[in-house]
Amino acid sequence: MVVLRREIGDVLRDARQRQGRTLREVSSAARVSLGYLSEVERGQKEASSELLASICEALDVPMSLVLREVSDRIAVAEGLHIPDTIPADVYAGLLSRAGESRDAESVRGDLAPVG
Repeated sequence: MVVLRREIGDVLRDARQRQGRTLREVSSAARVSLGYLSEVERGQKEASSELLASICEALDVPMSLVLREVSDRIAVAEGLHIPDTIPADVYAGLLSRAGESRDAESVRGDLAPVG
């Protein structure tokens, strides 16, 4: 059975590890205890929307991308086909935002395929 909190935790952990960051670094930046962040990543605690937003901000990953990846993982578990592209206007918007604080490559890295 798919459990939403586990999928969210897996996506957050994957994003943190791709960045080569420690739980301590992210918990400090997100202003959440290290133990609580660890429990969220392991799917043992439900992250509130406020906490999820804070963790996403600390990871410099849009919450929409985290939720999209979670949604895609759940769809795969349910046996649904997931297209491997996003709409051009959404992607263009991500790239324009990347110019503010991140480069295009880091945004593309956030869009890693799941499955």
